[in-house]
Amino acid sequence: MENSITLTILGLFALTLTIGIFALIITAIVLYFIDVNQSSHTIRRNYPVIGRFRYIFEHLGEFFRQYFFAMDREEMPFNRAERSWVYRSAKNVDANIAFGSTRDLSSAGSVMFLNAAFPTLEKDAALPADITLGPYCRQPYTTQSLFSISGMSYGALSAPAIKALSAGAKQSGCWLNTGEGGLSPFHLEGGCDLVFQIGTAKYGVRDKDGHLSDDKLRGLAAIEQVKMFEVKLSQGAKPGKGGILPAEKVSREIADIRGIVEGHASISPNGHPDIRSVEQLLDLLEHVREITGKPVGFKSVIGDKQWLKDLVAAITQRGIDRAPDFITIDSCDGGTGAAPQPLMDYVGLPLKESLPFVCDLLTEAGLRERIKIIASGKLITPSKVAWAIAAGADFTVSARGFMFALGCIQAMQCHKNTCPTGVTTHDPKLQRGLVPKDKAERVAHYQRNMTYGVGMLAHACGVSEPRKLKRQHVHIVTQSGLSAPMSEIYPEPIRLINDGAPTDVSASNSDTAEEIL
Repeated sequence: MENSITLTILGLFALTLTIGIFALIITAIVLYFIDVNQSSHTIRRNYPVIGRFRYIFEHLGEFFRQYFFAMDREEMPFNRAERSWVYRSAKNVDANIAFGSTRDLSSAGSVMFLNAAFPTLEKDAALPADITLGPYCRQPYTTQSLFSISGMSYGALSAPAIKALSAGAKQSGCWLNTGEGGLSPFHLEGGCDLVFQIGTAKYGVRDKDGHLSDDKLRGLAAIEQVKMFEVKLSQGAKPGKGGILPAEKVSREIADIRGIVEGHASISPNGHPDIRSVEQLLDLLEHVREITGKPVGFKSVIGDKQWLKDLVAAITQRGIDRAPDFITIDSCDGGTGAAPQPLMDYVGLPLKESLPFVCDLLTEAGLRERIKIIASGKLITPSKVAWAIAAGADFTVSARGFMFALGCIQAMQCHKNTCPTGVTTHDPKLQRGLVPKDKAERVAHYQRNMTYGVGMLAHACGVSEPRKLKRQHVHIVTQSGLSAPMSEIYPEPIRLINDGAPTDVSASNSDTAEEIL
């Protein structure tokens, strides 16, 4: 009996194997004739069937490099060491490492913080100080947060991802920027502080003709969670081009929130049609502030610098009360949005150059205390955030860091609606893996551990809290392999006071700097 069953099983196996081999042969023959008769792909035409493996390996190559071949510090845009720190911090597990650093400490651009002989004791350590934005507004905004969530629209991100970010931001006490896609119910669901971003298409605050709607601005301002408004001039991924949301991501719900047509690609203008000069920019900022009563600033990738000098001159003429309440400095280091590669790779200045320049320009004009600086661009680890604070930023924000906290694996599928972790897709099957309640905890852990990490660096440098970090606390490795004080690479500017006498100010200026890693 047993022998009969065994023979039957072997017979079925042999039959299945035969059918499988026969199916493979038939498939190969069909693919052969398809390949030799098509003219789109040279490799497949010259090497039918076998040539197809070239495209398969090309697709899989980025994943094999990520997991098997790349060293800890080799990958771009974020290497394994950086991502691992974010993952461990988000999970709130031990982030210590053993046996020494894997950084090349002698490479040009390496940042080193100068430890004090007498570091700050734990009993003397302090949390980041409160900062108030919009002192001339009817409803100023005061926050302690050092590190918040940068602009990511609902549409670009999935509903579960936005829910998790909102809840995590509430738990950790940071703000969440809505991105240019308008205010969704998912942004509000977690109860966190929100920064409403006004993009070039005015999504969420546009009338039927696509112009800015004062009524919609008032409606948003009436929502207590909406603390500030940010006019986006450009973003790091694509300076000079508007937001891009593929047609397959534009659902009925997203179309209603944005005020656009369902199923059609959502492509914003590459600039605000109603902002063609610094005067018009200031006019719009004042208008939004007057309508909403809340702090208003703008976000821009810094490239050409003359317009900023013109802006400062215009603010000086109008008066300090009419200045922007904040400036968010994005950089060519940014990249959450889908973008043409030439813009992603070659347009805009990096944060290492633009941040010190803007801080020093405002300092020289006597506007530094009035206009707060928010820095953005690959700031996903404590060393990057601490550098930005030392360079002059009041706040830092990150998009991709919080995407990693949500579970992003840097699969580079953000714009294809095929994100395997559910972060940037609207496919319900893929979204299933992202549970908002669980991921909100990770978002909160990441933000808190970031704040703790920056504080740890500050205490090692001998100051009590992160915002007391200054440029003299940082050295940067030069091309010679030796380090130089950051305060020398960015020399302190001189500002003239009313009687014409020069006075030193605690900031610095430089148009060039070594690469900051």
